[in-house]
Parts: sequence; C-alpha cells; structure tokens
Amino acid sequence: MNMGSRQAIAEEAARVICTEQLTDFHAAKLKAVEHLGFPPRTPLPENAAVLQAVIEYQRLFGGAAYRERLRSMRAAALQAMRLLMPFSPRLVGGAVTGAVTQAHHVQLHVFADSAESVDIDLLNRGIDFEQDERHFRYANGRELRIPLVRLTLGGELIDVAIFDVEGLHRPPINPLEGRSYQRLDLEQAQALVEGRGGAAQND
Repeated sequence: MNMGSRQAIAEEAARVICTEQLTDFHAAKLKAVEHLGFPPRTPLPENAAVLQAVIEYQRLFGGAAYRERLRSMRAAALQAMRLLMPFSPRLVGGAVTGAVTQAHHVQLHVFADSAESVDIDLLNRGIDFEQDERHFRYANGRELRIPLVRLTLGGELIDVAIFDVEGLHRPPINPLEGRSYQRLDLEQAQALVEGRGGAAQND
C-alpha cells in the first residue's frame, strides 16, 4: 500500500472524526478503510498524520462553528488555569493544536505533591468535580496511571491530569503525535488566544 493510500485513509479518518464526533483515532482509521473499500489488513497511517488531517479539515470545512468551539475551549482553559495556578497548570491537547470537535474536552496537566491537595483546593472553592484516572506512556516505555479530575468551567468539560511535582520536567508521550506533549503555561496560552503565538515549554 503506497503513501498516497495512507494519506487517503488519514483524510477520510479526519472527516469521520469531525463529522461523527469520534475521539478514537484507531476506530476512525478502521472506518476510513471500510469507507474507501481497502482490504481489512491495509496498513494504517500514523496518528500524527490523522491529527494534521483533522486540523486541515476543520480549517477548510469547520467554518464559524469550529472557530467558536475552539475559542470557547481556549477561553475555558484560561479560566481553569488561573483557578489552578498553585499547581503550575499547563494546557495540552486539541485546544493547543486546533484538532478539536464538539466531542473533545479541554486537557490540562497540573503538578502537586498529592492528588488530594488538588481535590481539597477545589472543594474549598466550592467547585464540583468527578474523579478518574488516565494512562500515560513515557519515552523510556514506562506507563503510569495518573489521577484525573473532571470539572466544568465556562460551559466546557475540563480534564485535569494530576502529576507529581517532578512530572513538570518529564512530559509523557502524546499518543496522537508520537512525541512529548506540547505544554503551554498560562502566559503562552494567553498568547495563543490573542494570536501572538508563543512556543511551548519543554519544562
């Protein structure tokens, strides 16, 4: 299967993600293979190729609804980051890259001596949240289960992964890009919202 076929699968997977509100890239790629009539064992494109195709699809076809969605997510992210400043919040994921649909949540990483300290801070502020966890993989192959809280601010669902303090300098691998997460601090996130760019920190 040539590179052109893989690109076609990436583009169709992006269309599926954007129109069917999928967040599972693998499922979207399998649907794309079926839609395009390729054999079931056709080699699939990397997640990074699908991610770029999602960004391009939304840029071309997302229109005002997509722009408003991205604006809303980034505004809610800033609100949450200001709230969580004691825990050095970093913005990651689709709100940074622009690869978002109505199905996506805002993604933040915070850093604390314990997950309980974040929970207590939110409780003291009267903010409702749900507890969960998420698996993260690191460049050395290690996988960790990281506590997560999910809250709503500015009308957006926000997933806050709670790493230990040392995690600020050891970003895990973003499975959609195959490299360490691009993390923005509050100043960089504000610059992104204002259209001033700003490079992510490697911490």
